[in-house]
Amino acid sequence: MQIKILRSKTNTYQLYSLPAGEIPLLNALSYIKETQDATLTFSAGCRASVCGTCAVRVNGREELSCAYKVKPGDIIEPLQYHPVLRDLKVDKHKSQETLSKSTAWLHSFQEATPNHSDEKLSEVQTDCILCDACYSACPVYAVNPDFLGPFALTRAYRYSVDKRESNVKTIIDNIQHDGVWDCTLCGECTAVCPKGIDPKMDITMLRGLSVQEGYSDPSFMTQSFGTPNFGFDPNAGF
Repeated sequence: MQIKILRSKTNTYQLYSLPAGEIPLLNALSYIKETQDATLTFSAGCRASVCGTCAVRVNGREELSCAYKVKPGDIIEPLQYHPVLRDLKVDKHKSQETLSKSTAWLHSFQEATPNHSDEKLSEVQTDCILCDACYSACPVYAVNPDFLGPFALTRAYRYSVDKRESNVKTIIDNIQHDGVWDCTLCGECTAVCPKGIDPKMDITMLRGLSVQEGYSDPSFMTQSFGTPNFGFDPNAGF
């Protein structure tokens, strides 16, 4: 079995051979490093899909290398929109700065006793492991590198529905610029999340909360709805 890995030094794909059989990609990368190429560089952590450290792109889709089972012909690349340190190892500092920009934490604590239904509102969102798979899959970053992004907005939603937060407006205020309205709702983030989180729906819910706080889509007024052009301005008078 053979796979290709994008090498950063040459910016070319290098072919490697693996023993036949179904093994996790992370095991395959370790095998290559130990037996064929000690210079191959990648990230690894818990090896149990908990830490999110080992995320890469396989055939154009984000995967945790500790969970993905290698197939013949697989093409392995680093995450998109991250500075590549070497081979499959990327720098996640810039992407994780979005958490600070979105101010996704409790701002004004108030005593509250969440019930079971309250806990369910953000139970899945709390499972985020910051693997950056959704960040890498998001097409918005190709045109707007300052976009807050899926996992930061999911975290913002998690705290905006927390009964202990008495100042939800601050969170909503801080996600308007390069935030909820910049998302295309394509769902790529939802498709690649290894924890089953649905950032697309979280962002949709945040848009609803934004409207409640008096905000609206800033691009709405510039949209065309197919109004016929008769060669005059109907609002200008005669």
